Amino acid sequence: MFKNIRIILLGICVWLAFASQTQASVPADELLKEANRLFTEYKDGDALKKFELVLKQDPHNYEALYKLSLLDIRIGARFADETQKIQFFSSAQSYAQKALAVNPFGADANYAMAAALNNLSIVSGVKSQLANMKKVREHLDKALAANPAHADAWQLLGRWHYKAANLTFLECTASKLLGGAIPVGASNYNAIESLQKSIQYNPENISSYFDLAIIYRDIHKPEKSIEVLQKAIQLHLVTSDDLELSRRCKALLQDLGHSAV
Repeated sequence: MFKNIRIILLGICVWLAFASQTQASVPADELLKEANRLFTEYKDGDALKKFELVLKQDPHNYEALYKLSLLDIRIGARFADETQKIQFFSSAQSYAQKALAVNPFGADANYAMAAALNNLSIVSGVKSQLANMKKVREHLDKALAANPAHADAWQLLGRWHYKAANLTFLECTASKLLGGAIPVGASNYNAIESLQKSIQYNPENISSYFDLAIIYRDIHKPEKSIEVLQKAIQLHLVTSDDLELSRRCKALLQDLGHSAV
């Protein structure tokens, strides 16, 4: 019996060694191609593993670095536990920093850093959020300077404007005490304009519609909010995150006194 167990274990070890050697022999560009396929199909866990394999062969691969950052943000956002969120968002920041070391002016690396900092700030509290607002804006400006059609950067900039334009008195006071200046030029109008550009460059991203509808609701323009929401619920949904946002869009329509059709 024990002899049979040893044979089985030996077979497993040989198979694992062969699989590892086979994976290592796959060229980095082939691994990257497969990782990108998984990334676009939203198979985040599998994509993350593939991009990590790319880095084993090419530690300075810019695309693998910034996409690992974005994957960590995607995955981390799904956790309810803040400790797990912080773990993934911190990893996202680390990968974004490495991507910036490769290409300091790259649109995607700067966006990834802005998104990582923004997400870390949300789970780390008001103090961190206020302290990082300037950094987030700087990275977004660099991302859009490199790629003016970067839809995700426009969306995050819209969120940044809305948060900055609606700081409470206590938040403004805290920002001054932390040695930071109150953001200049932030406004609800700029938030709306940024989100409209995000939708222009990626009309299939339901989260941009939802963000825009929330702002219209909050500035007392329900008819505009309804118009945006009606477009949102007609979109083709790809992920479970999209399905949840569609549900929230329909709920918001009902709150505004308009049934979802």
